[in-house]
Amino acid sequence: MALVGGAVPYLCSVVWILLTLSQSQGAEHDHPAQYRYPFIKPASSFSSQPSSAAGADPTAAYDYIVVGGGTAGCPLAATLSRNYSVLLLERGGTPFANSNVSFLQNFHISLADTSEKSASQMFVSTDGVFNARARVLGGGTAINAGFYTRASASEIEKAGWDAELVNESYPWVENQIVHRPDFGPWQRAIRDSLLEAEVSPFNGFTYDHLYGTKVGGTIFDRFGRRHTAAELLASANPDNLHVLVRATVQKIEFDTTGKRPKAVGVIFKDENGKVHTAVLSRRARSEVIVSSGAIGSPQLLLLSGIGPKADLEKLKIPVVLDNGFVGKNISDNPMNSIFVPSKTPVKQSLIQTVGITKVGVYIEASSGFGQNGNSIHCNHGLASAEIGQLSTIPPKQRTHAAIHDFKDRKRNLPVEAFQGGFILEKVARPLSQGEVKLSNTNVDSNPTVTFNYFSHPADLARCVEGIRVVEKLVKSKPFADYTQLKDHAMEKLLNMSVEANVNLIPRHTNDTTSLEQFCKDTVITIWHYHGGCHVSKVVDPEYRVLGVGRLRVVDTSTFFDSPGTNPQATVMMLGRYVGVKILRGRLGEAAGV
Repeated sequence: MALVGGAVPYLCSVVWILLTLSQSQGAEHDHPAQYRYPFIKPASSFSSQPSSAAGADPTAAYDYIVVGGGTAGCPLAATLSRNYSVLLLERGGTPFANSNVSFLQNFHISLADTSEKSASQMFVSTDGVFNARARVLGGGTAINAGFYTRASASEIEKAGWDAELVNESYPWVENQIVHRPDFGPWQRAIRDSLLEAEVSPFNGFTYDHLYGTKVGGTIFDRFGRRHTAAELLASANPDNLHVLVRATVQKIEFDTTGKRPKAVGVIFKDENGKVHTAVLSRRARSEVIVSSGAIGSPQLLLLSGIGPKADLEKLKIPVVLDNGFVGKNISDNPMNSIFVPSKTPVKQSLIQTVGITKVGVYIEASSGFGQNGNSIHCNHGLASAEIGQLSTIPPKQRTHAAIHDFKDRKRNLPVEAFQGGFILEKVARPLSQGEVKLSNTNVDSNPTVTFNYFSHPADLARCVEGIRVVEKLVKSKPFADYTQLKDHAMEKLLNMSVEANVNLIPRHTNDTTSLEQFCKDTVITIWHYHGGCHVSKVVDPEYRVLGVGRLRVVDTSTFFDSPGTNPQATVMMLGRYVGVKILRGRLGEAAGV
């Protein structure tokens, strides 16, 4: 799953843990509370526990096998289970007893945890940008910044979705896990400065995608507790659903004896490394549905023999279907951030306000740094300059001594620069595209991912326009008390951004005089990557894999664009939407969903 939602790239902690720690910081514990619902069990139970979902025996056939219990997979499985037996396989653990996932103040810790059982799996694209994949029930909704906003009407029309069903599916999600944000001073300043910069009108609190400035929803409640897509499983028929966590699907199994291959099941390994086979029912419409995200879904298709023939043969993967489009044309929305310093600490807030401009960029903001006794203590908060500058040291030289040496060198940076917050600009609908390729046949390894940020000139031009909008915000009256930088304010903030930004891209001396160079050198991710299994290239408009029977892909890998300002709302909607369409296709209105 792409890490969908209001994902804010506070990557100081990610790099800090990558370089200095090798174990989890108070993550998921072996506690009964982690299995909130009776149908959730560890993968090792597959061969020893009865499965009410498919009858008397856990090795019995299922009507649907959903691979990936993420942002789309959870609502999809819950919906299908209303009428059919469903096996949902999730490679990660659960979010329910994981304090790193559950609380807003610990937002950065899951991203910083690089242990094998972390809710987040880090990867670095070949572009040199740090990124992450969700590895937990609930997917990206368990590790993102929680912002909830719908796709635009034009995006829904372009996708070819039934608008009536879309408008039924969004509220199904919202009524269960979405809240109104606790609107604080930083977010008010962002709202007021956006309006002063003529990103108008003010559309108030709304889920809708409208030009101007708005306040959106959040999956954090008023107590700062996160509500993930995993809680949508509460709407399932518990007698028809079987959820296995720490179940890593290694490949999809096919019957290739007919005119075209058809999926018959999956092979997965449990938390102890034992391998199991789950099989589909022989009913004509039974299906394997892959919902593993824009990295995981192309990866699994490739490992299963669906993809470019030459690439598969190089890795000695038996070719089931030669499709040169699998893993191709993946995009990530490039993002750049500007620090806005404060003389005093600012209350923590994640994404709540957004400016939807007419120049092809979205403006968002975050502030503060939540800490508790288990937190990772970076000297300068969320985006630490001393950590960002480690990008200039070759990886093998990034020792503890080097880290402390960089800390000493950065003493001239004002502490208040890291007590404020960040203004973020995201390029909407990027035209630059890359690819996902297998680096080996180990499903636990990250594939090789290239996004080719700013390879299309239009993306770079929009980034520059976005930075100019940010400059207006920085110079606005609402931020006067925050910046404390009266003369050459923007230049000073750009300099701080260059020094503190976290990626592995070499810096240039003209970063702050050339906005184009600044965009390219300080690009980071907002984790809204998408594509790799596009409609009409890999799947049909109903998300069925072309040339293969009984197999679908339902997630962000099918998207040409990331919907709305932040996609999690639409990805959860899609899971519900496709589930309802499948049920109505089989049962008509008798489906009762």
